[in-house]
Amino acid sequence: PTGARAMIDSLLIANRGEIACRIMRTARELGIATVAVHSDTDRDALHVRCADQAVNLGGARPSESYLRVEAIIAAAKATGAQAIHPGYGFLSENADFARAVDAAGLIFVGPPASAIDAMGSKSAAKALMDAAGVPLVPGYHGDDQALETFRVEAAKIGYPVLLKAAAGGGGKGMKVVESEAQLSEALSSAQREAQAAFGDARMLVEKYVLQPRHVEIQVFADQHGNAVYLAERDCSIQRRHQKVVEEAPAPGLSPELRRAMGEAAVTAVRAIGYVGAGTVEFLLDARGEFFFMEMNTRLQVEHPVTELITGQDLVAWQLRVAQGQPLPLSQEQIVLRGHAIEVRLYAEDPEQDFLPASGELTLYREPAAGVGRRVDSGVVEGDRVSPFYDPMLSKLIAWGEDRETARRRLLAMLAEQQLGGVHSNLAFLRRVLAHPAFAAAELDTGFIARHAAALLPAPAPLPDAFWALAARAWLLTAPSAARADDPHSPWAKACGLRLGLACEQRLHLRCGEAEARALPATGVSLLGDQLLVDGRRHAVQRRGQWLFVEWDGQLQRVTLVDPISEVEAQQHGHGGLSAPMNGSVVRVLVEPGQQVAAGELLVVVEAMKMEHSIRAAEAGEVTAIHCAEGDLVEEGRVLVALQPLAEEATA
Repeated sequence: PTGARAMIDSLLIANRGEIACRIMRTARELGIATVAVHSDTDRDALHVRCADQAVNLGGARPSESYLRVEAIIAAAKATGAQAIHPGYGFLSENADFARAVDAAGLIFVGPPASAIDAMGSKSAAKALMDAAGVPLVPGYHGDDQALETFRVEAAKIGYPVLLKAAAGGGGKGMKVVESEAQLSEALSSAQREAQAAFGDARMLVEKYVLQPRHVEIQVFADQHGNAVYLAERDCSIQRRHQKVVEEAPAPGLSPELRRAMGEAAVTAVRAIGYVGAGTVEFLLDARGEFFFMEMNTRLQVEHPVTELITGQDLVAWQLRVAQGQPLPLSQEQIVLRGHAIEVRLYAEDPEQDFLPASGELTLYREPAAGVGRRVDSGVVEGDRVSPFYDPMLSKLIAWGEDRETARRRLLAMLAEQQLGGVHSNLAFLRRVLAHPAFAAAELDTGFIARHAAALLPAPAPLPDAFWALAARAWLLTAPSAARADDPHSPWAKACGLRLGLACEQRLHLRCGEAEARALPATGVSLLGDQLLVDGRRHAVQRRGQWLFVEWDGQLQRVTLVDPISEVEAQQHGHGGLSAPMNGSVVRVLVEPGQQVAAGELLVVVEAMKMEHSIRAAEAGEVTAIHCAEGDLVEEGRVLVALQPLAEEATA
């Protein structure tokens, strides 16, 4: 019943990664015991180690673990947890889950199922906002999901249009369609993504607004009828329709506009009987007009920036509200101070259209703690990044008295962050924060595309100076080979001794796809984890067969080439179209003997809830298929063998 008081002594977190660790941190401060759930893949994950108890849900895919409602509720009962916090993603906006938790006599740390129903469907939410008089972007949000209906509605709206999953967010099931010719394939792909991520393939279509800002309002409501907004966040810098940089407050908003957007968000909250933390998202144009996008009925990834400018712990607020207590502050008591910026550190390859990456975190070191510095992470060095879950590793957040102080502080944190073993967006984030347009707060959702040349430069060849430095670093960091019986033996030294000749040692090194035979540089000394060269410092870390050397602000991973292994690899190698990342095959659209045109879709691979298309680079004949639908494939595995067509066949 509304206003009922309940005590939470033990809390189960139905999630993983950094958000699970972050919720546990607040629970621990409040004296609440924590229970982790995990998949087989995550049995040694950081969130499992941080919890007081842990329950294995089995499996690897979300459908086998973190989406198993009955298993999660059974885990709560078995461990004595009175409440379940869903975090974000997975089941956090699943009304059936909220109802099941309530039916089991447990506390759902989130809004009532009725509010999730009302806002969980983008179509239903837009209808509610339309009735309330909140401006909407032109679009179709109806129940008829036929291709022809979308074709007619898109023509009415005018291209380009945006397809969006009615039941989800986070960029899953979202496609920009530039013309009618692209609609059919884009709709099919978006529906499959939506079904896989949310169990619901329903779509809506909207006008794709050019150069909008994405500004969202943090709202909170309790069981006593109180509702407030805690300022706004600008989340305009996005790739693949997912946020990568967020900040609060949004630069350039007048107090009047902030109040108007905040009051509109609170109106939405009251209209659906909302309780708990939520976010009302708007598109904001240059004229100061805002349009309702959607409401997220959960805690947001970017909540730390709001916490830093308000001085409030939003997870503590969630737990307070869930126990029937009133909000700790009224609207007038919420005071904003300073500016905060957050970046999301992902395992992904910006040079390959931000494809998710997986593998072992051979090297992982976070920035030092300090005033205005915060890191929310869910990994440690040695962890494996799985292809089954979202590729976010951590969030780096900086606060300052003003925006420029926060920006510079975050740049310093990014410079200290060390990550190796998987592709990441670390260097990309540094470029974003350092870009003059970002420093000037020239923000909109087209930021990355507009500044792509500077943010995503073509990789430059590594110069001789790098190879020489790497060669010296390899020798300086190599495990000691000194002989216990003769420590002065010349055969135990890495000095390149040659009898009767000058000392010389060339190392055959590889960095990515590049190789070089390099003479070690002179005048280099090692001080801890720093190489000193002519007064300049270069970070260096040795991890087994890998050496990480900083060059031009990036850690380059170097290894010594083994000629015997190279010959073996060549003997077992073969050509073909390969998987761009670890994932699962969801569609195979060709068969052996089939002729295909350049650009034709051959295989669709799903990784981290996103689909990736493998297309023919040139016209050819399929000679073999090395995968089947449902197969789990590793990055680099050949999926389709394609024989180019003879010139006379393509003439």
